[in-house]
Amino acid sequence: MREIDQVVQLLAKLPGLGPRSARRAALSLIQKRESLMRPLAKALSDAADQIAVCATCGNLDTTQPCGICEDPRRDPTMLCVVEQVGDLWALERTGSFAGRYHVLGGVLSALDGIGPEDLNIASLLSRVGPGKPVTEIVLATNLTVDGQTTAHYVTERLADSGVKVTRLAHGVPVGGELDYLDDGTLAAALKARQTL
Repeated sequence: MREIDQVVQLLAKLPGLGPRSARRAALSLIQKRESLMRPLAKALSDAADQIAVCATCGNLDTTQPCGICEDPRRDPTMLCVVEQVGDLWALERTGSFAGRYHVLGGVLSALDGIGPEDLNIASLLSRVGPGKPVTEIVLATNLTVDGQTTAHYVTERLADSGVKVTRLAHGVPVGGELDYLDDGTLAAALKARQTL
């Protein structure tokens, strides 16, 4: 039973899985040992051995630099700055961005003691400037206090680089109904309105 408890405890550490969900997942894995548990264990082991952080952008991949950085079809003049790899993956799922990325590895947070030196800001700054292909940086940090603070800090640091700095639009989501939106989203949508 100790091994099962260990599996449950490890699964419960994953985002979105509490103790009850972890127990259900563990039971399912154990019941499907040959078709699910063993292949999953091998895939996790292979991933742990082969996946690394891209030295250029901070993405996760099995190659160095990553496939996105090496893709010649990508626009080298556009760089999208995100907080975490999950944000990069979310943008990639849309198929709407054809440039390259830079993962900060978090956000500035005075409460958590995270300063500029704890993030990949210096490496971002080294990717722009004279002789570098980047002409536009798209800031895609979250619309939280820390995300906004980080975006503001990065914008200030890039002020003398000659690079155009843009921000993702925010406001009413596609398919959203005004009656169901929170006040902050509606206020942001009103401020970001566009001429038709």
